[in-house]
Amino acid sequence: QEAAAAALLHWTEAGPPRSPAAWLLQAARRRGIDRIRRRGTADRHARELARMALAQDDDRSAAKDEDIPDERLRLIFTCCHPALDPKTRVALTLRTLGGLTTAEIATAFLDKEPAMAQRLVRAKKKIATAGLPYAVPGPDAWPERLPHVLTVIYLIFNEGYGGAAGQMLRADLCAEAIWLCRMLADLAPGEAEVEGLLALLLLIDARRDARRDTHGAFVPLDAQDRSLWDRAKIDRAVAILEQALARRRPGAFQIKAAIQGVHGVAEHPENTDWDEVRALYDVLLRFEDTPVVRLNRAVAVSFALGARAGADALAPLRSALQDYAPYFAARADICRRLGDQKGARDAYDRALLLVGEGDEKAFLARRRGELG
Repeated sequence: QEAAAAALLHWTEAGPPRSPAAWLLQAARRRGIDRIRRRGTADRHARELARMALAQDDDRSAAKDEDIPDERLRLIFTCCHPALDPKTRVALTLRTLGGLTTAEIATAFLDKEPAMAQRLVRAKKKIATAGLPYAVPGPDAWPERLPHVLTVIYLIFNEGYGGAAGQMLRADLCAEAIWLCRMLADLAPGEAEVEGLLALLLLIDARRDARRDTHGAFVPLDAQDRSLWDRAKIDRAVAILEQALARRRPGAFQIKAAIQGVHGVAEHPENTDWDEVRALYDVLLRFEDTPVVRLNRAVAVSFALGARAGADALAPLRSALQDYAPYFAARADICRRLGDQKGARDAYDRALLLVGEGDEKAFLARRRGELG
């Protein structure tokens, strides 16, 4: 039944898959796994959830439920309490409500699993000892919590699209993230960053049918059959993004959507405007100056200005990303393009040691095998 409900939502947006029966069986299987995992999560956090409900009943000044009509969205807002630091708010929400494992959350934040586990334990202790009220915030409290809510939705989508382990697409998680983002857009009309995130998710989701070949193997962006891309969805996303940008309140999600939009409008890989992508990453750094953003910028530089320029941009990031497989995958590709076969082999070997089992590892192994 849950798979059928997911199909109604997903197929209305994207059209029916090639094999509806197989899609339903796979979706049902994943829903079953999620239910088992979340049942355990719910048992562990039953007391906290009960306190949330009591706090909502006792807080007469809290907004009415109608302000946030979806239970999942209400709980996400509730977990993003301003008394917790921003990183902890997102991590706790993903763990308590999203059903993600501590390992998955740690990977999303580039943290070690023990460190993330300690962060979650400290957060729960703080909630208990400080008696932080779990209450649905009124609209006046949204601006403080909204950025963290958007981050949670984005990470839920990322987990569905490939996840920390690079596994198969989980269409139910992707559809849920898009659904929550659409609801936010309806509840907070005119919020440019909400529109930016919605455009970003749609642009990425429009490419999912081309993400694997007929044998189920992962296909990178530059090798995808772009005739399989959902052009109607791309057009809708671009329209939403243009509406957001016209509000002149730029933010990180709008810039990320603009980067994906450059890829989305290119009918062939060679038509990609890499100078524009590089310039957009320069803008993104004003909002998120992180090693991962700089890594993605270095890749864009390698295509816009040449592999040597990309290698120079990549070099300062090694210490910060020494345990991050995508860094070594990018380094391997740039070394390969420079003709440095040994450097490419060494980088692929390091990436393969760091990446978990799944599509990404199989893809990197194929690339490594091509070098002999």
